[in-house]
Amino acid sequence: MSTETVLQPPVAAIRHTETRLHGHTLVDDYAWLRERENPEVIEYLEAENAYCSASLAATEPLQKRLYDEMLSHIKETDVSVPFRSGGFWYYSRTEQGLQYSIQCRKVAGSISASAPDSLAPEEIILDINELAKGESFMAVGSMTVSDDGHLLAYSIDNKGFRQYTLQVKDLRTGELLPERVERVGSVVWAADSRTLFYTIEDEEQKRQYQLFRHQLGTPHDSDVLVYEETDERFNIGAGRTRDRQYLILGSASHTTSEERFLRADQPTAAWSLIAPRQDSIEYYADHRGGLFYIRVNDTGRNFRLITAPVASPGKQQWTELIPHRADVMLEDFDLFADFAVVCERSAGLEHLRVTPFAGSGAALAPGREIAFPEPVYAAHPHINREFETATYRYGYQSLVTPGSVYEYDIATGASTLLKQQEVPGGFDRTLYASERIFATAPDGVEVPVSLVYRKDRFRAGANPLWVYGYGSYGYSLPIGFNSNRLSLLDRGFVLAYAHIRGGGDLGKPWHDAGRLMHKQNTFTDFIAVVEHLTARGYGDPARVSAEGGSAGGLLMGAIANLRPDLFRAIVSHVPFVDVMNTMLDASLPLTVPEYEEWGNPNEKEAFEYMLSYSPYDNLAAKPYPAMLVKTSLYDSQVMYWEPAKYAAKLRRLGTGAHRLLLQTNMSAGHGGASGRYDYLKEIALDYAFLLEELKAGE
Repeated sequence: MSTETVLQPPVAAIRHTETRLHGHTLVDDYAWLRERENPEVIEYLEAENAYCSASLAATEPLQKRLYDEMLSHIKETDVSVPFRSGGFWYYSRTEQGLQYSIQCRKVAGSISASAPDSLAPEEIILDINELAKGESFMAVGSMTVSDDGHLLAYSIDNKGFRQYTLQVKDLRTGELLPERVERVGSVVWAADSRTLFYTIEDEEQKRQYQLFRHQLGTPHDSDVLVYEETDERFNIGAGRTRDRQYLILGSASHTTSEERFLRADQPTAAWSLIAPRQDSIEYYADHRGGLFYIRVNDTGRNFRLITAPVASPGKQQWTELIPHRADVMLEDFDLFADFAVVCERSAGLEHLRVTPFAGSGAALAPGREIAFPEPVYAAHPHINREFETATYRYGYQSLVTPGSVYEYDIATGASTLLKQQEVPGGFDRTLYASERIFATAPDGVEVPVSLVYRKDRFRAGANPLWVYGYGSYGYSLPIGFNSNRLSLLDRGFVLAYAHIRGGGDLGKPWHDAGRLMHKQNTFTDFIAVVEHLTARGYGDPARVSAEGGSAGGLLMGAIANLRPDLFRAIVSHVPFVDVMNTMLDASLPLTVPEYEEWGNPNEKEAFEYMLSYSPYDNLAAKPYPAMLVKTSLYDSQVMYWEPAKYAAKLRRLGTGAHRLLLQTNMSAGHGGASGRYDYLKEIALDYAFLLEELKAGE
């Protein structure tokens, strides 16, 4: 490679390799970039970082202004809404100048209190800033308090590779107990506050596959292996029912699941199976009054709700409470002593329906839906730990309404606002408009699009346009408030969120229509959205940008190959762009389980279809948009070499004068920087790139 001057883009060495399969030859000239320990690889990544910095050097004053703006809209010293759990109120708070939150609690008074006694002494149970001292990255995975309130089990990752270490803290003394376990996933206490169950991942594929039982005070090597999942498609996770009566062990692939249960007060007893796994059937259980309430998609993709007796939970004992509906996705349910909250999605929007139990039985009364005031919004359950309660907490926000926590009174149906995210710096929501429109895909399907813009800056056909997409794993694109976006909106951007197929915005069938042999719909949907927006005057066709990350980065790579002419600039975060080489390597994390999302390339038909859209394999000698491609050296989900190889090949093949920048965070993982101030700097760089490329004014 050549790095004579910082202003010259690095050129990665070509080392030709070939893979022959199904009558095709896959050429990979940059496979050597996988060698993380090779000094030449690090030198190349650092050269790309230097080139990126030099290319954006003129924007440094703008980056500083953007950072200051975004910071000015954040209440740096703040406290979350406290939630009740057992004998305590728990909350987190932040302090100005500190990168991470501080996890706290106070002893609870009356069970009917809606907030902790302000005079009660605060107990800091975990200060993440203290954990982060001397570290360039810090993330907390699991964090759970024992039933007696004395012990905190938590796990931390100091690399960004999402490999967590479990520790146990005595909250009475502040001391760490000798317990320490590597590669831990889920963690759950038994009722005796002495027995701890935890899952661990295998060393290569990062698949949670073993459940262990640990007795406090005993050596780690004496822990009992309770369950091992041998099917490489499945990951396991353990949790506890809201009534605290049972532990649940789930084993799930992308399309199939099964669960086992154990009485929380009998930790050494044998686990029992609810129902054996059946291909393409998922189910998820909670418990109340001797019955399991189970969300299951056995009669339709969008799930139904049934009950089953704990004594014999097999399918022959199932009783239906809510049937499957083709136009309503049953996304979840929250179960309490006297009522349930059914979380549904229809027409792309979330709905929360509060349904009291009819008498003393299991049947649900008709109930009532919580009303929301805007046409485009996000609503979701908040933290509700107490099983016996007369209130329910939920979160609400929209593209123009800051995140809010409400408490719903079950008896009266009244919602009380407990806290709304404060946006300092003069935010006036009436200046902004939000819309929901629909674009028509090439096959006639109507694709929802959510929009937000500043009303006094909108000029039909003249605004810079930013379109965001994901479209994978059945993930529903959240439509929430983000104060960072004000820096784009106030400069005249129209922001659009494309609810394309492959996501879950319109239920499981919407996901099915954008995965496996239908994946191309994801990309053509996004292109149709962009064409619709510019045709309707929502953006200047010459100033269109797109952004996506991870599987959304695959989307960015695909649309750049299919329609580079539509876009002036693309920001691609940790993009999954080397589809074929990754999916052909079963030793990599996530690969085998992902066959159910992308297909198994060892099968000829799937191989050829995946090859038809793989961004890395379809790069060609043609003009591409300006691109900012971002990755992290310790990413465990999309390995850093995918974006690095992609950028190297694109730099060689792409024609035209548009910039190509690759930036690698050398001390983080899939989500980028872990500290909140460091993360703002990353966003400021992204925005500066977009503003410069789209010539958006100050």
